[in-house]
Amino acid sequence: MNEVIEKEKIKIENLVYNIRGQQVMLDSDLAKLYGTETKKNK
Repeated sequence: MNEVIEKEKIKIENLVYNIRGQQVMLDSDLAKLYGTETKKNK
C-alpha cells in the first residue's frame, strides 16, 4: 500500500474529511488508493 501512495503522491491526510464530527473518506478516493473502480447505482 505504501508503494501506491508514494507512486501517486497521495497523502491520506488530505483525503479525510470531518463531517458532523465524524472522519470520513469518499468512496472515489478509497478506490484510487486501492486501484479499483467505484460502483454506480442504476
